[in-house]
Amino acid sequence: MPARSKDELLAATLEEYARLDALIAPLSEAEAMVKDEDNTSIKDVVGHRAHWIDLFLGWHADGLAGKDVAFPAPGYKWNDLKAYNARLREAQSRLSWTEARSLLTEAHAHLLGFIAGHDDGALYGGPMQGARNDWTTGRWAEANGPSHYRSASKYIRQILKSRRS
Repeated sequence: MPARSKDELLAATLEEYARLDALIAPLSEAEAMVKDEDNTSIKDVVGHRAHWIDLFLGWHADGLAGKDVAFPAPGYKWNDLKAYNARLREAQSRLSWTEARSLLTEAHAHLLGFIAGHDDGALYGGPMQGARNDWTTGRWAEANGPSHYRSASKYIRQILKSRRS
């Protein structure tokens, strides 16, 4: 169930990040870099999650500034996500496991700072400016933070389980 307050959003963000971090902490560079049948590694998934937090923060800033918000990114539509994510993997292909984890840690800190800097009204009082839908800022933050952490954890657990089989 989606968070409905700053406190719930903060709790979900902290909880899901802690789960993801505990899951990836023991992984070696070699384990994190192995590609699956979709040509995606655990490192790729971690880098992806960090990137999408940055996208969200950019969308929010652009909306507040009255700029046109490019969802999901300039030149892409939501139905182009597969191509966008493939280009992101290519752009992040030279990242080491340590660098990908650092990006996630930094993005998570930025997200926590963002949440801390907004009250319930700013997070849940109405649609996020520039979003062109009825999702609140808090809902967008949740989708690109704790929900993404949760899906990354699920993917990583599945990959690790399949490697043990």
